[in-house]
Amino acid sequence: MRTTHLGSPKLELSSLTQNSGPYTMKNCLYKLLLCGFALVLFGSKSLTAQTYQLLLKGGHVIDPKNGINEPMDVAITGGRIATVAHDIPAAEAERVVDVRGLYVTPGIIDLHTHVFFGTDPHSDQMNGYRSVKPDNFSFKYGITTMVDAGCAGWRNFELFKEQTIAHSRTRVLAFLRIVGEGARGGVYSQNIDDMDPKMAALTALQHPEIVGFKIAHYDGHDWEPIHRLVEAGEQAGLPVMVDFGSADPPLPLETLFMEKLRPGDIYTHMYGGGGSGREAILDEHGRIRSFVPEARRRGIVFDVGHGSGSLYFAHAIPAIQQGLKPTTISSDLHQRSANSSMQNMLNVMSKMLNIGMTLEEVIEASTWQPARVISRDDLGHLSEGAIADVTVLNVLKGEFGYVDVDQPPVKVMGDRKLEAELTVFGGEIVWDLNGRSYDLIKN
Repeated sequence: MRTTHLGSPKLELSSLTQNSGPYTMKNCLYKLLLCGFALVLFGSKSLTAQTYQLLLKGGHVIDPKNGINEPMDVAITGGRIATVAHDIPAAEAERVVDVRGLYVTPGIIDLHTHVFFGTDPHSDQMNGYRSVKPDNFSFKYGITTMVDAGCAGWRNFELFKEQTIAHSRTRVLAFLRIVGEGARGGVYSQNIDDMDPKMAALTALQHPEIVGFKIAHYDGHDWEPIHRLVEAGEQAGLPVMVDFGSADPPLPLETLFMEKLRPGDIYTHMYGGGGSGREAILDEHGRIRSFVPEARRRGIVFDVGHGSGSLYFAHAIPAIQQGLKPTTISSDLHQRSANSSMQNMLNVMSKMLNIGMTLEEVIEASTWQPARVISRDDLGHLSEGAIADVTVLNVLKGEFGYVDVDQPPVKVMGDRKLEAELTVFGGEIVWDLNGRSYDLIKN
């Protein structure tokens, strides 16, 4: 007689030792092995490898590309975004980081930096002291991608790639200077004969890190450098960035925007003000010049490019009040700007947040929009399968002072300040301000 006790793992020995029917000893052992194998394959996830490697749980996700602006969890595996969803179970991840009360965004992209650091005492930002090392100013400020704004030209890009790009943990991309010598400074910036569109374009086509071309600090009262710059862009199929020169009298912005540049080309230092041979975007009455809105509709990209001399509150605040907000926010990071009122990319973003932009607008102008401008659609968003570059921000509340580049500087007070709590680069935590990703040792 076979006896089974329900609710108990115990079976009568007689039921296992009978010689006939389906319950022979051999059959029972075979079925037990099958059950164990099925348990390993399909049983509780607590007994198997977790679905995700990293889970950022409880944060407020802002992902402008995908129209997300609400509390959600972000799961990462294999260096890619696995899913963004409400209330992903913590048991499904190997590592869980509690980010409640914080904002989770795509990794920040700084579109205008100078990171061709070197020790040439006779150079400027090309292999010189005025540039900075990328990793010193990236992850701790939530930045996962830096775009160098024209430090290298076609003559020395290989050195920049070997010396800086290859040895930086930060993702470094570049605008190539139309001047072959790059940002060596001085008379080199004025050498039209060294502005070779063909060589610049060929160099860009050989190096995927090059995302466009740049001109800066040309003093002449003519358009030939702009023509050569745009020609390089045409040949390589890339955008150009213009740091408008210092001609006296200034060359007209309307001609630059409406006749010389193409849709998708970038005007940096948009709030730089007048003087020094540059026409301001505001007229003498503090109104946006009539052609500027049309230029934006035409597709001209307006970039902040703060730097040590290119953000005046007297221009930025009224321009924003009149509707001219930046397409992209960037720092124009270099040695001098990092130690002046610019400070760092998050400080620039905080300024924009306090003078009229919403948090979502600030995030979009620092993530998805710069990615679009340089045609890197693999960056700047948290879509499933995207590279897992993620920034976790704390929006501090209080009283904070922000200073511009005017002389004497103008100070405005704000009630919010952005701080990078956590930075994830390619699925790996590379910055953790308060050790949130580590286990707490209880005394």
